[in-house]
Amino acid sequence: MRYYIIAGEASGDLHGSNLIKEIRKTDAAASIRCWGGDRMQQAGGDLVKHYRKLAFMGFWEVAKNLGTILKNLQFCKDDITKYKPDALILIDYPGFNLRIAEWAKQQGYKIIYYISPQVWAWKENRVHKMKQCIDKMLVILPFEKEYYKNKWNWEVDYVGHPLIEVVEEAQLAPDSKPLAKKPIVALLPGSRKQEILKKLPIMLEVSRMFPACQFIVAKAPGQEDSFYESVLAMYPNVSSVRDATYSLLLQSRAALVTSGTATLETALFGVPEVVCYKGSNISYQIAKRLIKVKYISLVNLIMDKPVVKELIQNELTPGNLRKELDALLTNEATQQQLREDYSNLRQLLGQGGHASARAAAIIAEFLQKK
Repeated sequence: MRYYIIAGEASGDLHGSNLIKEIRKTDAAASIRCWGGDRMQQAGGDLVKHYRKLAFMGFWEVAKNLGTILKNLQFCKDDITKYKPDALILIDYPGFNLRIAEWAKQQGYKIIYYISPQVWAWKENRVHKMKQCIDKMLVILPFEKEYYKNKWNWEVDYVGHPLIEVVEEAQLAPDSKPLAKKPIVALLPGSRKQEILKKLPIMLEVSRMFPACQFIVAKAPGQEDSFYESVLAMYPNVSSVRDATYSLLLQSRAALVTSGTATLETALFGVPEVVCYKGSNISYQIAKRLIKVKYISLVNLIMDKPVVKELIQNELTPGNLRKELDALLTNEATQQQLREDYSNLRQLLGQGGHASARAAAIIAEFLQKK
């Protein structure tokens, strides 16, 4: 079979690479052309474009780069037309991928979407078009299957969450060298400069209140060392690591984490965490009106209850963070409750089985029927 896979971000590259490995187990002669990153290329995909050239986030950045985005869309359509794949597999990245799906459906291609856009949170009206142009939808959050069935009368497949297998692999890896002699608190302040500058200074202030701990910042791949050096210089018990977030989480007693996939990764590693969110007031007010969910962290959304503390906008202060971090480090009842909730979370996310293998099996079955 000939597969054309499109992922537009680092997480899509990770999950896409594991999907490619599983596809090759069932279809050793598979020809795979992809948009993604180094991991997908290493897994055997013929890389057309790297996600670093695709990731435009935020209204202003998208508007500023609209010409590039439109050129990428046209290039992608031309490339698909030349390649003539048996299946088009789209991984998350909805702004780009849903436009490709709509076009590809008109051309008669078979379209599989792996990792649903988060339409249950916002832009719900996208589902009308998704139903028309997606032949097979594979979801990774347990409540999504019910959401699509009950609200949209759409049968989708829940495959489990691919992060389970990624975290399990990291936990089985040989122990890395100790990052500190003192108890470690991980700081995961996000990937974009703007969000790091909003949240990291508040996290760093808290480090002064826990001199017995070593605070370690996980640097984002896209940010220079010099950027962090200037921010961290004034804090004696704060250091940083690059390309070692999982090693850091394996050794951490607690973590302060920006909302996003990192909240789920931290929970799957079993690390007690506080979820931190702070944006510009205008962006926050707009988001509050557009986004229709009870929680901002995936952990709480999946469990449908406040498993981890969320400090949002004006609640994110050094004083509030100190109180929550102290409870995570010293309160045995808090720690025990978290252990139970994290165990239930892992069980819930593993119900679909090994996500990448399950997805590959469903794709193979779907293509054989057609």
